[in-house]
Amino acid sequence: MGRFLFVVPPFAGHINPTVSVGRTLGERGHEVAWVGHERVLTPLLYEGAQLIPISDGFGEETLLALRAKSDTVRGLASMRFLWEDVLGPLARSMRPSVEAAVERFRPEVMIADQQALAGPLVARLRGLPFATFTTSAAGVVENPLPLVWQWVLDQLAELQRQVGLPVVERPDISPELMVVFTTPALAGPGPYPAHYRFVGPAIGARGSDVPFPWEQLRQGPRILVSLGTVNAQRGEAFYRALKQVLADAPVQVILAAPRDQVGEVPPNFLARDYVPQLALLPQVNAVVCHAGQNTVSEALAHGIPLVVTPIKDDQGLIATQVVACGAGLRVRYGRLRPSELGQAIARVLSEPGFREAALAVKASFEAAGGASRAADYLEEFLGQKSATSRISA
Repeated sequence: MGRFLFVVPPFAGHINPTVSVGRTLGERGHEVAWVGHERVLTPLLYEGAQLIPISDGFGEETLLALRAKSDTVRGLASMRFLWEDVLGPLARSMRPSVEAAVERFRPEVMIADQQALAGPLVARLRGLPFATFTTSAAGVVENPLPLVWQWVLDQLAELQRQVGLPVVERPDISPELMVVFTTPALAGPGPYPAHYRFVGPAIGARGSDVPFPWEQLRQGPRILVSLGTVNAQRGEAFYRALKQVLADAPVQVILAAPRDQVGEVPPNFLARDYVPQLALLPQVNAVVCHAGQNTVSEALAHGIPLVVTPIKDDQGLIATQVVACGAGLRVRYGRLRPSELGQAIARVLSEPGFREAALAVKASFEAAGGASRAADYLEEFLGQKSATSRISA
């Protein structure tokens, strides 16, 4: 049996896949622990899971301030914010706690989320085998703008120099095992390095105590609309366009959004601050969203086509992948025309090709194996490392 240590950033979407995989490893008899931010991690971990909390500057106030600032930046400014305000400082602040966790837990293999850069830095400093988890389809492709991509590589190089490591081009990715929580059916056909393992999303079952008026669901086509928990606060113009084009349309709109942003809604709208998304997805015919990886993956895991309107970060790349695989259409967010939004929704509801493409991605997700297959790859990796150690000894 092995000892596996997960290193995660304080972002729920990046933590959830590790919980599904870690639970699977634990059920197989392995020792598993997480090192991360207690306030974010604790509600997501299962009973009995071992948490080694991090003590750093990314407390509640810092995270709230970063979320507020993220709402004000777009485009290249958003990229600079991600690296200069979030990922770089997070790597530096987490490193001492990750070092201490390695001393305390003595893992045989570390698994680091691609955005938890302290993980691979510490693993290399300690000579510890490590695997990388990436939750986003955007994590396996380069930014299409060469100068922007070079700037990102420069940030990664500086992080390595600061801790005295020789500079490698992609220190955020394990050179031996990269577990990708999507499939080439969505991410694109590649080619990909030989050590990339695509397992599809590890969604898992999660309960929800979010109340919902199920009895108000109508017969006929339904769409679920969500801009995500962070972006929803700046969606007023989008919500106005949505109401303009779908008021009294022969479709029920289930809208997850802050009511103070939405205002009054037409009779065919069912607006709630929060919805039980996983439970709702089997009840809808299309999803309109911000191209966030979690919502896109969950919709396609149910074979549901999408209309995507990316706002920031990696959402543009994910939107491009949705369109390229044929499972949806993309509309502009910043200069959205209501007619464009209405036409896109009408097409994904009426043209069977979008549903067929979404079902093809769903089939690829199911074949990829999810959390169980990811655990298989980690066990194989541990076996290879153990065998190498015995030979060296």
